[in-house]
Amino acid sequence: MAALLLVPGPVQAQMQAQEAELFDAAGYRIAHYRGPVHRPPEGVGRIAPAAIAGLRPDIDMILIDVLPAEGGHRAADGRWQLAQPHESIPGAHWFPESGRGAPTPDITDWFARGVARLTGGKRDRMIVTFCRADCWMGWNAARRLRVMGYRNIWWLAEGTDGWRDLGRELKPVQPARR
Repeated sequence: MAALLLVPGPVQAQMQAQEAELFDAAGYRIAHYRGPVHRPPEGVGRIAPAAIAGLRPDIDMILIDVLPAEGGHRAADGRWQLAQPHESIPGAHWFPESGRGAPTPDITDWFARGVARLTGGKRDRMIVTFCRADCWMGWNAARRLRVMGYRNIWWLAEGTDGWRDLGRELKPVQPARR
């Protein structure tokens, strides 16, 4: 019976087609962001929550949280109108919506400028992206930074859930400034 699962057939072809619809031509996940993610994007390392705990934010690394602002939106002046507070790993910079597969141009620009400001333009600074566990948005953000030319990108697959599982506290955070 196991051999039948390995043989391409209509069911397997349908599953592959459905999976392909989850990604755009550039390789970003564009739908169903909550789901298992088994490996980091090409050229990106995976880092464990315990390793993050031993590093100093903004000194040893830059933490980038990309969880969306649930129920919130970005106003025309660039300020965020939040429907509820967000908690993150202490020292993280929150860039809501920047982990989507196809963020709007203003979000993409804000994210690029914000990361450039945080890194001082140094493409080799250690950057760690994350969201929650089983969330493709941190993966997308890591891929996006790699495409932008940053060379020391790490993905925290367990995100804020993994941090909390370590017994560590999350702190309130506001969206990164313009």
